[in-house]
Amino acid sequence: MKTKRGFIDYSLDKRATLLALFRGVVDACDADPYLMRAAKHHGEKAGRKCPVCKKDSLVELRYTFGDQLGQYSGRIKNGDELLEMESEFGEFSVYVVEVCRDCSWNHLCATYLLGDGRERKAPRKTRTLEDEDFASLK
Repeated sequence: MKTKRGFIDYSLDKRATLLALFRGVVDACDADPYLMRAAKHHGEKAGRKCPVCKKDSLVELRYTFGDQLGQYSGRIKNGDELLEMESEFGEFSVYVVEVCRDCSWNHLCATYLLGDGRERKAPRKTRTLEDEDFASLK
């Protein structure tokens, strides 16, 4: 990624959470069912084992947020899609979350900004079936 900036690594927070988990102070293996479903269908192999159960089912999800993304803010994107988006949009945030599909471990790994920095308008919202149904109720 050419324009990656503002990178924040949460590995120290992850270490503290794991220590608290192994001491029995917190229960960090509590992924939301929607996050587990997203991990199943959209997760990319992390290339490392789960720090809790030591199985090879750890995946990463990359959520994108930004005003310039318009209605597409909050969607999960893979690495290739992020490469395309960084030249399309001026600035947006990427949140990398790791999820274990076996034990439900989940943690925010990193955040960073992408985009070329130019100001752009948000994409125009395309009408959906829900919009038409709502308009017919008025």
